[in-house]
Amino acid sequence: MDKVSYDGTISGYVVEGFESVAREFERNFTERGDVGAAFAAYHKGRKVVDLWGGMAAPGRPWNEDTLQVVYSGTKGLMASCVLILIERGLIDIDAPVAKYWPEFAANGKEKIRIRHVVSHRAGLPGIVFPLESTDIADYEKMETLLAAQAPSTDPEAYHSYHALTIGWLCGALIRRVDGRTLGKFFAEEVAGPLGLEAWIGLPESEEHRVGKMELDPASGFSDDLPDDATHRTIWANPVLFPTSRELAWNSRAYHAAEIGGAGGIATARAMARYYACMANGGELDGVRILKPETIAAGLKLRSKFYDPYVVEPMAYGTVFAVQTEQGRFGPAPDAFGHSGAGGSIHGGWPSTGTGFSYTMNQMRIDPEDARSRYVLQALHEVVTDAGHPGFLDFWRNP
Repeated sequence: MDKVSYDGTISGYVVEGFESVAREFERNFTERGDVGAAFAAYHKGRKVVDLWGGMAAPGRPWNEDTLQVVYSGTKGLMASCVLILIERGLIDIDAPVAKYWPEFAANGKEKIRIRHVVSHRAGLPGIVFPLESTDIADYEKMETLLAAQAPSTDPEAYHSYHALTIGWLCGALIRRVDGRTLGKFFAEEVAGPLGLEAWIGLPESEEHRVGKMELDPASGFSDDLPDDATHRTIWANPVLFPTSRELAWNSRAYHAAEIGGAGGIATARAMARYYACMANGGELDGVRILKPETIAAGLKLRSKFYDPYVVEPMAYGTVFAVQTEQGRFGPAPDAFGHSGAGGSIHGGWPSTGTGFSYTMNQMRIDPEDARSRYVLQALHEVVTDAGHPGFLDFWRNP
C-alpha cells in the first residue's frame, strides 16, 4: 500500500486507506480551533498515520521532530516499568509498600499495599504539606513528604485520582527495588530498546524541540483555591495550571525533572509506537518488553470510581487506565492507555493491534473538547472496517 502525503494545513502522511483519519485531524485546525498538535498510529506493527500541524510555540511551527509534554500520559509509560519489576519477581503487587520502602510505614501506612498505590487507592491523592512550585521537580523531597504523611481520613481520598503522587510513589518503589531512577529505568528498559523519542527527564540536548503549552482562555482554568481540603492538596498545592503566571511545565527545570505523574515528554509517534508494543502483547519488531500474560495482568481491573474533582468515571489496572463508559480511549471496548491534562490521549486497542497518540499544546478542560475523539472514531472505523456511528453521540449524551 502506498503512502498519502500532506503538506498544507497539516503535514506528514497516512497509509492508503487511512485518509479519513487525516481529514478529521485537519478539521481540528480548520473547524475546532486547534493550535498545535500531532497524531500518530500503528496498526499490526506498522506505522500507518504520522501527522502534525499548527504552531509548536509562538513563531515556531510544529514540525516532524517537535516534542511535547504529555502530562499524565507519563503514567502510561511508568506502567511498563512497574510491570517489568513485577514480571521479574522483584515487586509483589500484594505486598505492603513498606516491605520495599520501610520509611513509608510511618503514621499508619503499614497496611497500604502495592496494589493500592498502582490503582489510585492509597489514600494519598495529594500532599498535605505546603509546597512551592519548585518542589514539584524534587522527587526526593516529595518521596520524603509522602513517607511522613498519614493516610487521609477523608473517604473521598480513596476514590480520587492521585494526579502527581502516584508518580512519586511508584518512582520511589522502582528506585528502592532496582537502584535506578524512574527516568533512567524507562530509558534503559523501554525507550532505548524500542527506539522511542520519549523521556521522563529530558536531556538538555533535546530542549529546543519542546513545544510550549498554553491554556485555552475559554476553558475556565482558574487560580481560585478549591473549598474542599482534599481537592486543594491534589490540584492546588501549588496550583498546577495557573492563569496569572507562566506555566512551570514549560520550564527547563520541569522538563529535566523525573516527574512520574506528569513530566513525560515525547513525540506522538513515540507514544503510538509504545502502545503498539503494549497492544501486541509486549513485543514489537522483535523487541520484547513484557510477556503477554504480564500485560494481561496489568490490564486487570483493580479500581473503578467516579472522581469527585475531575468529575468523570475512572478505571485502572496496574497504573494503566482502562476503558470506561465515557469512551476516553475511542470506541474499542478493550482500549487502555492514559490521557494527559488538557486533551492529549495515548493508548492501544489489543483487539485490532493498534497503538495511537494525540499530543497538543493548547490545554482545554471544556467537556465538549472532542479533538481526539473524532480522530479516534475515524481510526477505529478504518481498522475494524465497521465503525460505531453512534459513539460520539453516546459520549455527548451518556
